[in-house]
Amino acid sequence: MSGATQDSDALVRIDALTKRFDGVAAVDGVSLSIRRGELFALLGGSGCGKTTLLRLLAGFERPDAGRILLDGEDMSAVPPYERPVNMMFQSYALFPHMSVADNVGFGLRQDRLPAAERRRRVAEALELVQLAGLEARRPHQLSGGQRQRVALARSLVKRPKLLLLDEPLAALDKKLREQTQLELARIQRQVGITFVLVTHDQEEAMTMSTRIGVMRAGSVVQIGTPGEIYETPASRFVADFIGSINLFEAHVVRVEGERSVLAASALGAELMAARALAVGATVTLGVRPEKLEISHQPLMPNLNRLSGVIRDVAYLGGQSSYHVALDGAELVVRVTLPNLERRAGARFAAGERVHVGWRPEAAVVLET
Repeated sequence: MSGATQDSDALVRIDALTKRFDGVAAVDGVSLSIRRGELFALLGGSGCGKTTLLRLLAGFERPDAGRILLDGEDMSAVPPYERPVNMMFQSYALFPHMSVADNVGFGLRQDRLPAAERRRRVAEALELVQLAGLEARRPHQLSGGQRQRVALARSLVKRPKLLLLDEPLAALDKKLREQTQLELARIQRQVGITFVLVTHDQEEAMTMSTRIGVMRAGSVVQIGTPGEIYETPASRFVADFIGSINLFEAHVVRVEGERSVLAASALGAELMAARALAVGATVTLGVRPEKLEISHQPLMPNLNRLSGVIRDVAYLGGQSSYHVALDGAELVVRVTLPNLERRAGARFAAGERVHVGWRPEAAVVLET
């Protein structure tokens, strides 16, 4: 993604930032802006460059090229301890021999704040993360979720302009992680500090962030709100990386008004796309599992319609996931349906013949 976004409310502007290790670009010409007061997530798989980009923002790495502007000031050569930035590490990095209050107030002590001011700000920070009353405990006397909150309070107590979070919930179990995602987002909104979150967890990024930057091979390939990233992915990579999606290769055979008719040779069927495309172009249609319909009876003619046999069923309580092997093709599509009726088990069973379909408007046309 080239060119920094000229956002008038940007706190952080990253301009053509590059960092190489042994000649390989871990961050490759990244340009983006992060708005004041937002929770911005850097999302990607291992080795995509998201942690290196976070370390560049923190000052732990120096860029080979490009600039980092924080509130209009070039931070590229400013050491970490002189930046109005704090970082919350995955390991939390708490001092085991110190109490909760001393851990939270450590940075304030280093800054030589008066004792009364330190106590006041530590109390405010612990109240914010709902740990008031635990000031005297040591880290080993806390749960994983409480240690995470201590680390957050310590990061917030110095009131940085920018808080960086490196996989902050990775050490928590699933249920606690889900609870803490919402809690972190609430705290961020309450304090109004700009957060930059690094994660490989799609659900975490979607739940917590106001915007997401999806990274691949050192580059940011799409920036958008969680809804934009999910519903209108900019490429096949983003569509496949975020959530589940069914992909159909096809070529455009004709255009009918605002719709295009596509031939999907692997399916032996024609599909409809809800936009005019160039005749002869080869495209990929992407359809999310929850946007497909499934029925024992033939579906309405205004849908893209296929048929097949249910191969596998996953009952997930509130919903069920069906894998349907399509007729005449070595292709399995996934359909997700809510379990609306009061009954034990899914609505369809493995081995049943079914019809599947979707509205042309439900599919997105993807670039490779």
